[in-house]
Amino acid sequence: MLFLILSAILGPEESRQLIERLRARDATALGELYDRYGSLVYSIILRIARDTATSEDLTQEVFLRVWNRIPTFDIERGSLSTWMLTIARHSAIDFLRSRGGKQARMNVSMDAMERPLAGGNAETEMQTSTDAKKVRAAMERLEPKHRQLLELAYFDGLSQSEMAEKLELPWAR
Repeated sequence: MLFLILSAILGPEESRQLIERLRARDATALGELYDRYGSLVYSIILRIARDTATSEDLTQEVFLRVWNRIPTFDIERGSLSTWMLTIARHSAIDFLRSRGGKQARMNVSMDAMERPLAGGNAETEMQTSTDAKKVRAAMERLEPKHRQLLELAYFDGLSQSEMAEKLELPWAR
């Protein structure tokens, strides 16, 4: 995952040019944006939604949102990649919180999460596997209660009150 993130990041000038082309409604710029960020957006959504068909649909929706909202994007407030990945994460969490997402979550099997993503090359898959091992190792070093909170917040998309309820913890606003 880290490899996907690092390989997708554009330099400031390259990002600025791509944003201007998107604002000019240049369809080839949208294609370039998808080529650069499509796998990363899909991976983030899949990790949260845990369903390939849903992840594919949400990935398309993310790029459509970017296309439609690019005129309002302010490069001074953050990077294009951060903005896109935030949209991706929020889309996946919104799906999980929806009725359909709750039903899909009940039906997902754990072995589907262990299969590698299709369409990658061997080098990318090996780097992704290495990065995943590093993340797992870092997560293992956390205290169990902290690890559980991170997993519930980031991957399950639970709010503070939902985490407190699930873990039977007090929660104050």
